[in-house]
Amino acid sequence: MLQAITNINDTINGLVWGWPALILLGFTGVLMTCLTRFYQISHFRYWVSHTIGQIFGEKRITAHTKDASISQFQSLCTALAATVGTGNIVGVAGAIATGGPGAVFWMWLIAFFGMMTNFSENVLGILYRRKNTEGEWVGGAMYYLRDGLGGRKNCKAVGAFLAVLFSCFCLLASFGIGNMSQVNSMVKNVNHAFGIPNLAVGVFLFFAVGLVIVGGLQRVAAFTEKLVPFMVILYLLGTFIIIIMHITMVPAVFVSIIKGAFAMKSVAGGIVGSGIALAMKMGMKRGVFSNEAGLGSSVMVHSSSNVIEPVKQGMWGIFEVFADTIVVCTLTALTILSCGTVDLETGMLTEAAEAVGSSSLVSFAFEGTFGKAGSAFIAIAILLFAYSTVLGWSHYGSKAFEYLFGTKAIVVYRVIFSIVVLAGSVMEAQLAWDISDTFNGLMMIPNLIGVLALSPEVMKCTQNYVERRILKKQGVEPILSNFPDIQKEQEIRLVERLKTLAENEDA
Repeated sequence: MLQAITNINDTINGLVWGWPALILLGFTGVLMTCLTRFYQISHFRYWVSHTIGQIFGEKRITAHTKDASISQFQSLCTALAATVGTGNIVGVAGAIATGGPGAVFWMWLIAFFGMMTNFSENVLGILYRRKNTEGEWVGGAMYYLRDGLGGRKNCKAVGAFLAVLFSCFCLLASFGIGNMSQVNSMVKNVNHAFGIPNLAVGVFLFFAVGLVIVGGLQRVAAFTEKLVPFMVILYLLGTFIIIIMHITMVPAVFVSIIKGAFAMKSVAGGIVGSGIALAMKMGMKRGVFSNEAGLGSSVMVHSSSNVIEPVKQGMWGIFEVFADTIVVCTLTALTILSCGTVDLETGMLTEAAEAVGSSSLVSFAFEGTFGKAGSAFIAIAILLFAYSTVLGWSHYGSKAFEYLFGTKAIVVYRVIFSIVVLAGSVMEAQLAWDISDTFNGLMMIPNLIGVLALSPEVMKCTQNYVERRILKKQGVEPILSNFPDIQKEQEIRLVERLKTLAENEDA
């Protein structure tokens, strides 16, 4: 049975993660970067100061809302909870083990352009969101496919079909990338560090996940806004210590990354000339697995934010990819490569690293520096990272389930999702990751079609925001929603907010 599933998955995976799909992913990021005039660079100081820079300065960014929406900071933490997971530890290690150090460069590149893909998804998410019967904001690729692409001439059926297709793939992905692969990584590392049986860890996680997700987005967001900053800072502190202790190796590591990305040499036993292609493919796949830009996943929680401006939430999307891949994944890669786990000349794992396996490379690096306490630390870090990812993805899957079956049916999804946690604890690690890769790719395709089709709207909305908020032009009407009733409602909120800000400045 497992072999049959593996064979079917390998066939589908080869199609959805072939070069055409990767080119589509890269092209979308490049196009959105050009259409927004390299917003991630040209307005770097602005988006940094108006996202992470406002967390400690403006209470409305972190203040809990009285309605069914969540704060901008909560939406970021829930999105990061879903992205900052085992992809940042196990995924990076797997990319290096298979594609060599050069895979890190391609991870950076896909993240650079992925910032604007994620930005565009979030802008469209806010433009096309609506409120459900519970008073919650709901948005995502399924909505801008149905109402955006479907609103074009002769495209209603196509938009509706792609919306359902995306929702089905998202539902499946929530069980793969958002559940089985995360749980599998957790139980393996806990077993390695503490010797606790996999099933016992799985049973514990079954209850730990179920008790949180039963409370819906409000409970998940309240939990992740406390967990995510703590776990990220703790993990980054550990990587900083290791990198500083091996600081003399850092220049050689960067040289190895650049050489591995462009040198026509073999990697992992491949023929001469295959190295660059393998490094590129693994870097792009693991980069997307890490930051999820292009999947259309995180937009579902960003759309639940109490934000008014679509571009403002888009900037949180830029920061999300930056923090996830450029910061966390880079530090993970430097930790692995500076500790002697990889021969920097050949790009292949050393014998000692080969013996522990790619999924335990970070644990191996920490253990080599801190002893047994290091591997225990990574086991706990992976446990927290993966647990938060499971919580974040439970929301994504519930939104897809809600779109397909209605708001009241969500409780059924939450029960199934919790049961799948047990399955992930006993599944073969490689199969769990392969299935996750496949579901990622399937989700990505309809979403990118939607982003490309609606790219003029993203460009128009971005120009509108830049003229009003950055260039301070007068008389420019804001673009806040694609629906007239919501546009009017948000305009009133915007005027009230700007009035409050002006009064505070005068005071």
